[in-house]
Amino acid sequence: MRSRFAILAVMAAVLPAGCTSEAAPSTSRVLRLAVTTSTRDSGLMDILVPAFEQQHSARVNVIAAGTGKALKLGESGEVDLVIVHSRSDEDAFMEAGHGIRREDVMYNSFEIVGPPADPAGMGSMEAANALRQIAVSGSRFLSRGDNSGTHKRELLLWEATGGRPEWDGYVEVGQGMGRTLTMADQMQGYALTDRGTWMAMRKSIDLIPLAAPSAELRNPYGIIVVDPGKNDLINARLATAFVDFIISPQAQRLIMDFKVQGESLFYPLRLPDNESP
Repeated sequence: MRSRFAILAVMAAVLPAGCTSEAAPSTSRVLRLAVTTSTRDSGLMDILVPAFEQQHSARVNVIAAGTGKALKLGESGEVDLVIVHSRSDEDAFMEAGHGIRREDVMYNSFEIVGPPADPAGMGSMEAANALRQIAVSGSRFLSRGDNSGTHKRELLLWEATGGRPEWDGYVEVGQGMGRTLTMADQMQGYALTDRGTWMAMRKSIDLIPLAAPSAELRNPYGIIVVDPGKNDLINARLATAFVDFIISPQAQRLIMDFKVQGESLFYPLRLPDNESP
């Protein structure tokens, strides 16, 4: 019994404080990934992240935020990698030296959704005209108002109309896509949304897409590795591995095969032409 206690005492002295039978993951195996709320809310990251973690024996901490906030996290060195959907802001991020690598990943589309009865009478107008009609009719429009990629696209569409008019029905939510759609549904209003989040939620809300499909509603996503020179915590090696993974045929096929209720949500941009949807 004494010898057993002696062995335990020696082990306690040799092992570092806090050591357990299951060692915590090394920081070199942890990736901090900021993604848009649309990719999180749609469920896509629940498919991609486990595949990467298993392949690389790593852990990915996913932080969901609007594009503007995700890029700010990258700019301040609080994450290693970002997946966002606002090309002009992505280019500005790279030109300012905040990122060291950017790749195209996938795309989906934006939709202007509203009540099936379409009280604004926007019918199947193209996006900019549809927004103008919503404003003219005085109908409610729920804006994310959070500097996200979706909000930025809304601002561009208003710019195409000559500027957003002021009216009482315009509501800035300041929250993610899921919450914005829920509020729009409750208020029987309209909203601009990425199609993936709407599809993931369409069984729980009554809103339907109403605007005509057009190039101005195309919604591409990019991935950026944050500059490791920002601080010693940036895991550029693992971030680069994730980029290589997400543009690989394996991950691109996972994106292509990811469906909700039998319908594709995202379309990969890096598959060979003979495999592209």
